[in-house]
Amino acid sequence: MFSGAQVSLYPMSDDFVGVIMGALSALDPHRDRLRIETDDISTLIVGPPDVLFDAMRDLFVAAAKTGTHCVLSATVSRGCPGEPDDPICTPIEGRAPDTPIEQRVTASVEAVKNAPIVGQSVVCQVSLYPLGAGQHMDEIEGCIAFLKASSVFDRPKNFCTKLSGDAGAVFAALGEAFTRFGSLDGHLTLDVTVSANSPTRV
Repeated sequence: MFSGAQVSLYPMSDDFVGVIMGALSALDPHRDRLRIETDDISTLIVGPPDVLFDAMRDLFVAAAKTGTHCVLSATVSRGCPGEPDDPICTPIEGRAPDTPIEQRVTASVEAVKNAPIVGQSVVCQVSLYPLGAGQHMDEIEGCIAFLKASSVFDRPKNFCTKLSGDAGAVFAALGEAFTRFGSLDGHLTLDVTVSANSPTRV
């Protein structure tokens, strides 16, 4: 099943080129398991979901560690019927097709609790869109229940949920939302915005 993200990084700095180019090197440890293509708008990252979110985390943390106010915007997708399967994308592991939502919520909360601490605080807003699924609201509500029960829940917002905390836990939560909710063989997207070092954080 095809899975990938279009990712754009926005450092609020006169040295934005240096921050972006320096952060891209954080993808190097993941390159053997990902297909990465960069153009003048975004970076396409294609590969297994677990590696995908680790790579996005490392990219963003590398930029945020400069102390610059940084924003990452990403559209993350799996199972798109318009994309050909890519051998680099492996199936989602550890989830049976008929796993009840309650069990998935519990497993996701535990995964976030055990996420690595990377020492960079971030805030994030995320929206989940299960496409082509008959019970899509059940999946959305299950994902929201997971996020509310997790250690990174901040508050609900119109059209999205706000998360805050260490980048390790926040990106783990995004990965759990992406892999544990929605049909295993259906199309699902996440709309994600992550921010760090904002001078106007509230």
